[in-house]
Amino acid sequence: LHGFPTSSHMFRNLIPTLADRYHLVAPDLPGFGFSDAPDRKGFRYTFGNLAKLIDGFTQAIGLDRYAIYFFDYGAPVGLRLALAHPERVTALISQNGNAYEEGLSEGWNPIQKYWKEPTAENRSALRQFLNAEATKWQYLHGVQDPPLVAPEAYELDSALLARPGNDEIQLDLFLDYASNVALYPKFQEYFRTKQPPVLAVWGKNDPFFLPRGAEAFKRDNPGAEVRFYDTGHFALETHHQEIAGAIRDFLGRNVAMEAKAA
Repeated sequence: LHGFPTSSHMFRNLIPTLADRYHLVAPDLPGFGFSDAPDRKGFRYTFGNLAKLIDGFTQAIGLDRYAIYFFDYGAPVGLRLALAHPERVTALISQNGNAYEEGLSEGWNPIQKYWKEPTAENRSALRQFLNAEATKWQYLHGVQDPPLVAPEAYELDSALLARPGNDEIQLDLFLDYASNVALYPKFQEYFRTKQPPVLAVWGKNDPFFLPRGAEAFKRDNPGAEVRFYDTGHFALETHHQEIAGAIRDFLGRNVAMEAKAA
């Protein structure tokens, strides 16, 4: 499950490295990538609604048991699925997918201000996150070797963000992200009580989600495995091979029987 402002395109390098053993499915969330973007008059863009749609999608295609790889926005969507159907989830892989307040950096300050004061002025101030320069910056910040990042990745995201009406969809989701933070205690209770296998693979130079957010998984799930990579928010752009190796090792040890059954 991808995040902002990307799509399933972010998994283009990862999927082939795992497809010999696992069945991988990477949907675009509504309003992202090439999924439909329903009119805001008839569909409320909340993370709860995104999770309900993805839940329906998994059932429609017959995914009765699955591990979830989530990134950024994909974390609150995937963790809502886990809360609703813990019996279906075999493992969690969090790539810069946050579930702890200590993982939120100061980069969230303008958005948090909008949560506290949802005025037109504060909403308008967040449009700076939607322009092409901001998208490119998200991809390159903290990356040691920027030429490793394929330009088509941030160019595609920028083009899709620029579609008429998409800006308002994204601003609605910025506002509703507060509902995810409110659910952090429930996510953490799920980690404690269900003890799902957890692998956190983290770009340690992420300007939005700090390494502390990755380490925090161990507090509620002592068996959680945490690996850091010297890169930024979009770690798959530069370290997909290393992350794929970590995933193969992790799933092989924790859900090997599930993989063989599939």
